[in-house]
Amino acid sequence: MIHMRPFNDFETRNLKFLVDQQVECSTIQVTETGLKKSILDATAPVRVYLKDNGIHDYENQPQGELGKRLVETYILTETSQILTRTSLYRPMTKKGDPRMWVNKVRGVEFLRPNDIFALIAEKGLLYVVNLSLVDIPSVCKSPVDTPLKLLVDRIRDSKSCVSQELLGLIRERMGDWVISEKLADTGIGRTVESLLGISMNSSKSPDYKGIELKSHREMAKVRNALFTQAPDWSISRFKNSKDIVSKYGYIPSGHSSKTLQVTLSATNPNAQMLGLGIDLPKGILEIDEFLLVPETSCTYVKVQDIAAWRLSKLHERLLSKHKETFWIEVETQNIGGNEYFRCTEIEHTKNPLPAQFDTLLEQGGITVDLMLCRPSGNGDTYSFKITRKARQLLFPESERYIIQ
Repeated sequence: MIHMRPFNDFETRNLKFLVDQQVECSTIQVTETGLKKSILDATAPVRVYLKDNGIHDYENQPQGELGKRLVETYILTETSQILTRTSLYRPMTKKGDPRMWVNKVRGVEFLRPNDIFALIAEKGLLYVVNLSLVDIPSVCKSPVDTPLKLLVDRIRDSKSCVSQELLGLIRERMGDWVISEKLADTGIGRTVESLLGISMNSSKSPDYKGIELKSHREMAKVRNALFTQAPDWSISRFKNSKDIVSKYGYIPSGHSSKTLQVTLSATNPNAQMLGLGIDLPKGILEIDEFLLVPETSCTYVKVQDIAAWRLSKLHERLLSKHKETFWIEVETQNIGGNEYFRCTEIEHTKNPLPAQFDTLLEQGGITVDLMLCRPSGNGDTYSFKITRKARQLLFPESERYIIQ
């Protein structure tokens, strides 16, 4: 889903510099209408960013003037900062679409319609800088200490401390052979979390101080899990997993009830003639049933849609789960019926590209595993997975650490 115009070269250079300095931000376009009315739509990426950084949660905000929230904000120029407040609110309309406005922004420098702002959160405060006007690399490389330069330096130093702390713990606790807590696909991941002092929970937030952890065996290089997300049943033809299994499931050998454990791709249907369909104009990803066209070997037509996700929701999950990730690769050996492992290397990624997520779905680089009504009794899971090759396209910023 497109939330703003494409970045120009100047804006791209600014954003790349912020990414290189480990400064996370969200971006918003000041449209001509928004500038005239002093009102901007708080887009999905902005809402996720504000929520994840403890600034504001629109989902729990009442509509109307009484529910309005004012957040202390600094507008940053190349040389100074202006203290103001940002209004975050939901009007008394049918849906109460989230809105925002940065006060005093009109009077700062030369704000033009369709300029793009970066929103940067730090310690409960919001900082706003005009990506279309402020030369951020030049400001930060200058010997003069400006508010913008000091902010970037603080955030970079803080982030470096967390990632280096985590890297040190992994080297110390997993650099040599460690016994897995259990013999299962999830055994190593659970042991890694345990060794790092992370309690077992069902939170969808990143694991270690804002850094997501993904552990995998060397032999499991084909696909890695990105996140899990159930379909939006309100826009789906089938209204629950049980109905899907009832129609498309199968009975495994030695069992008496149906299950459905399959992989779905947008490139070709699977043995159950199920696959993924992407409707970019509508912003929808679907599970579809297909039919092979008679007298052809590889031409399929859609029979019906089964379940669906809004792409905007999947983008939110991607951005909140993987703004910074350690992909931990381990080698394993079996000793006395127990699995032992040690870390061999880590890929450290940041700032995934939501638009690439849609493209990789279309190309089959990202697939969805259905694990429904499993004989084990575990809950139903819709797992989005990515190939190693596609991961390089989704996460352009990465660094590799060799442990062994």
